[in-house]
Order: sequence, then structure tokens, then C-alpha cells
Amino acid sequence: MKTITTNHLKFLKDLKTNNNREWFKKNKSRYDKVREEVKGFFEAIYHEMQKTDSLQEFHMHRIYRDLRFSQDKTPYKTWFRLYLGRTKPLLRGGYYLNIEPGKSAVSGGFWKPKSKDLLRIRRELAIDAQPLRKILVSAKFKKYFSELQGEELSSAPRSFNNDDPAIDLLRKKQFIVRRYFTDEEVTAPGFFKEVINTFLALRPFFDYMSEILTTDENGESLYH
Repeated sequence: MKTITTNHLKFLKDLKTNNNREWFKKNKSRYDKVREEVKGFFEAIYHEMQKTDSLQEFHMHRIYRDLRFSQDKTPYKTWFRLYLGRTKPLLRGGYYLNIEPGKSAVSGGFWKPKSKDLLRIRRELAIDAQPLRKILVSAKFKKYFSELQGEELSSAPRSFNNDDPAIDLLRKKQFIVRRYFTDEEVTAPGFFKEVINTFLALRPFFDYMSEILTTDENGESLYH
């Protein structure tokens, strides 16, 4: 299955309007069919990406929400989400595909980098931020993503200076990119290829981060 259909989006819209266990139980067979078809699309993405990258096991998020610590007590997610993590420890970064009416997106990056990883990235950027800047302004990157996103500090992190030329990057706590798609784009015949091309545009960014996070500040590998 290499298409997302209006029927898939219609189910998610209906679920958002009727986000309760009684409605879901009555529509369970409909959900099972839609989920299996979307899973087929996700699996096709996974296998296509495996041709040019090394990925961990296929992972499709569950539709059931964890309500234990959430103020929102609606029981179901109103989207389908694929996560493809690259094979650690030598490869870093993760690809996401979110299918949600009006909010579908391809995204990737580093949402919650470990403290030591964040410090390593910052130290590298303080030494020379040009390799990353070159990636971010490249034609291939700009074609699919507008800019680097993510939460950031209001001032320089500890042990770094506000007048550092790379301060805009040093203040970042996350390194994320995202590209949104309209419902019409999602259900178009070429969506599968567009997702793959968007994921591939992330590779230079991921490879740059992988090199940093697998070496020390002298460029020596941390994994022998």
C-alpha cells in the first residue's frame, strides 16, 4: 500500500469528533481496516528508507493515549505516526511521519538530546558552526524545510558567551525540522515519493550530528 486516502483522513476526523470509548468500540472494525492500510503505507516507507540508511525496527505509535499524567482525558490519539530511528550508536537522528487531518507533517531531528550530547554539540558549534550553517542554507535543505526549529534558551548557556558568532545555534535546546502537508497533498498519488525525498533531505544534517556525537573534541572516535 503506497497511498494515504481520503477514507483514512475521514476516520481520523470522525474520531476527533467522537473521541470516546463507546464510539470507538462501535467503529473498531473500521479502525482495524484503516490502521492496517496506513501501516502498509508506513512499512513501505520503512523498507524504501532501509535501501539508503540503517534503521532500527519499524515503529508505528499506538492510537491509545496514556492518560495517567495527562489533563486531556480523551482516550485516543487523532493521528497515525511513524517513527524511524537510525541505528545507534554510530548513527543518530530520527525520522517522523505524522498523518493527521490539517496537520500532517514530516519531521526529524533531536527532540530531547541528553545533556552530554547537547554540550558536545554546543562545543563543536562554538569551534566552527560553518559546516552546519552550510547544510541549513543548502538548496536541497531549503527546498523542503524553511529553518531549524526547536526550543531555545533566552541567553547563552552556561560556559558560553552571548557575543559568540554562533549564539543563535548555541541557545538551542532542540534541533528539529518540520515540513507540513495539506490533506490534498497527503492523498495525492505522489505523496509516497515526496515523503521519501523529504526524509532524504535530512541525511546531511543527521550525518553531521552523528559525526559530532560519535567523536570527542579531537575528532577521535568514541567507539572502537
